[in-house]
Amino acid sequence: MRFVNDFHKTYRTYKTHKTYRSNLTPMTLPRLLLFITLPLYVLDQVTKFWTIGSFQPPWVESGASIAVVENFFHLVRVHNQGVAFGFGNGTDWAPIVFLLVPVIALMLLRFFWKKGAFNHPLSRVAVALLLCGILGNLTDRLIQGFLLEEFRQAAFWQRLSEGYVVDFIAIKLPYYAKLVPSSGGWWPAFNVADSCICIAAVLLFISGIREEAATKKQQARS
Repeated sequence: MRFVNDFHKTYRTYKTHKTYRSNLTPMTLPRLLLFITLPLYVLDQVTKFWTIGSFQPPWVESGASIAVVENFFHLVRVHNQGVAFGFGNGTDWAPIVFLLVPVIALMLLRFFWKKGAFNHPLSRVAVALLLCGILGNLTDRLIQGFLLEEFRQAAFWQRLSEGYVVDFIAIKLPYYAKLVPSSGGWWPAFNVADSCICIAAVLLFISGIREEAATKKQQARS
C-alpha cells in the first residue's frame, strides 16, 4: 500500500512539473526583441550619444580619455568606419560596403529563423543580441555623418559616406602589448553593440555543442 501511495505521489509531481514546463512562456521573437534587443539597443545609443557629447571629434582632440579604472578601463571617442580591429577604417569603400553588410545579415537572420535554425534557447538569445549589435552599429553609420559640423553643407551622399561607428570602451589587457606592440596593451575600442555581437557568437557556439551532444545522446538511446 505504501508503494502505491508513493507511486501516485511521484506521478502527481511529474504531472505538475510537466504542466509547469508546458506553461512556460516561449522565447518568441517579439518577446526577445522587447526584453533583450530593445533595452540593449537603447543603452547602446545612449552611451554613444553621451560619448559624442563628452568628447571632441578625434581630429580636434586626439587621445582624450576618461579613466574609470586608471590604466585599465578608459572611456574614449573613436570613429570607426570599418569593422572589428578597424579593418577598412579610412578607406573609400568601407562606408558603402559596411552599410550593405548589416542589411544582408538581417535578411539572413530572418531567413534562418523562419527555417527553424534557432531552436535552442541559447541560440534564440544570441539572435536577440545579434539584432542589437547589427542595428546599433547600422544606426551609427546611417546618422552620425549627418551630425558632423564639418559636413553640414555637404551633399547627402557625402554626409552618408562620412557615417561611422562610435567606439568608446577602451580596455588594457595583460600581454596584449607583446602581441601588438603598437597598441600599448590597449585592446581596440568597442561599444555595447560590439559586445552583444561577441556574446552572441559565444552563445551560438555553446548552443551548437549542446544540440550536437543532445542529438548524439538521443541516437545512442535509439
